[in-house]
Amino acid sequence: MASLETPVCDFGWKAVDFDLLGVDGKRYKLVSAKGKNGLLVMFICNHCPYVKAIQDRIIRDVKELIPYGINAIAVMSNDPADYPEDSFDNMAKVSKQFNYPFPYVWDETQAIAKAYGAVCTPDFFGFNGELELQYRGRLDISRKDAAPVDVRRDLYEGMRQVAETGRGPEDQIPSIGCSIKWRTA
Repeated sequence: MASLETPVCDFGWKAVDFDLLGVDGKRYKLVSAKGKNGLLVMFICNHCPYVKAIQDRIIRDVKELIPYGINAIAVMSNDPADYPEDSFDNMAKVSKQFNYPFPYVWDETQAIAKAYGAVCTPDFFGFNGELELQYRGRLDISRKDAAPVDVRRDLYEGMRQVAETGRGPEDQIPSIGCSIKWRTA
C-alpha cells in the first residue's frame, strides 16, 4: 500500500464534468451534484485505512456543509479486480451501512480520477459556486488513525469559507492516503 500526498490547490481550475453511476442506481453529473455555493468531490474507497479512520468525520462535515449550500459526491476509482472490498456491490453496502448523506459513484473506467488528477484516497476537491477549485487539502490531522475529536477541521472550515466568500484559504495542508489503485492494462 503506497501512501501519497495530494498536490497543492490549483486555484480556479474548472471542475471536469462527469456522468457516473451511483450505488442507488441513479446517474450523477457535475451540475446535478453541485450545491448553490459549491461542490465537494471526494475520491474515497472502502478498503483504505485512511478513509476508514475518518469516515464518520466525512459524514459529519458533509452534513454540516449542506446548510451552507455545499453539496458533496464521493467517487470510487480503484480497480476492484485487485481490491474486491472496493467492488460496486460493496460500495452499496458501505453507503447503506454508514447512511452516506451524499451520492457514492463508481468511476469504472478511472477516467474521472485521471481528469481530476486524483492521487490518493481520500483526495478532496472543493469547488465554489462557479465550479472553480478552491480547496485541495486534508480533512484534519488524522492519518491511519482518527485524531482527537477537538482538532482543527481543515476541510469543513475551508469549505465554509468557500461557501461564504467564493474563495478558499490560501494556506492548505495536503491530504494523505493510499494511492489510487490503477488498472494494469
